[in-house]
Amino acid sequence: MHIYGPTHLHGPQPLGSPHSSRPSQPAARTDSARISDELQISDAARMVEQSHQVPEIRQERVNAIRAQIAEGTYETQEKLDAAVERLLDEIG
Repeated sequence: MHIYGPTHLHGPQPLGSPHSSRPSQPAARTDSARISDELQISDAARMVEQSHQVPEIRQERVNAIRAQIAEGTYETQEKLDAAVERLLDEIG
């Protein structure tokens, strides 16, 4: 690159000789060598994505249920009846 003052700046020059022979027409493209992209997602990546879609855990609710289980007051006849009904609805 040559610099001749602030107004005369010449860009990079080609490396080839000025008298090299150049083809008159560009080479024909062959479509047989097409490039294709491919994406593979691992099972671990799928599990990570699924974990992001799980709703947030309401820790205060979990703690309250654990306390009820520890006290023996969580399992009531009404809750057992509702669970059996749901199970029968799902099976039948």
